[in-house]
Amino acid sequence: MQSYQFKLQKGFTLIEVLIAFIILSFGLLGAVALQAKAKQASFDSMQRAAAIALGNDIVQRIRVNDSPQLATLYKQSFTSKTATNSSTTCFEGSCSAAQIALLNIEQWKRAIRARENTGSLDGATVCINLTPAGSKAFNLEVIVSWQGRQEFKANTQTSNVKCGAADKKRRLVVLTSYIYIRS
Repeated sequence: MQSYQFKLQKGFTLIEVLIAFIILSFGLLGAVALQAKAKQASFDSMQRAAAIALGNDIVQRIRVNDSPQLATLYKQSFTSKTATNSSTTCFEGSCSAAQIALLNIEQWKRAIRARENTGSLDGATVCINLTPAGSKAFNLEVIVSWQGRQEFKANTQTSNVKCGAADKKRRLVVLTSYIYIRS
């Protein structure tokens, strides 16, 4: 009879476990990196949505106060750090177009500051441009510019927009509209 001797292989299972652990570690690191990138994209999306909502708000305010002096009442640039006038009111009786415009701008500045306090629009700059488009019409351009968290390369068209600090973290939204004066 022949006798077979088996050599025991010691430590082979341990090497398999270590290799599986390394593969699992790389997979978990990839999932964490993916989650971090998704969180950044979500924050950028929130900032852009806030800027669009604020821009649409002032466009609608201007559209409601459609007086012939529209360009002189609303054409301006300001930052979120611009002081607001707390004595601006126009809630009683009839108000002039200038009083309504002043109230609209003051309320809008407060809204931007509130958005900035929540972290959505850091260092916001707003530019409102109105250009005549006939005797009773205006082309309206509202630019909301803010500082994003990470750098990104702007295209030439975005780089040419003159509102806010032109650096690598600048984000902006440009809303355009056409306003016809009814009165």
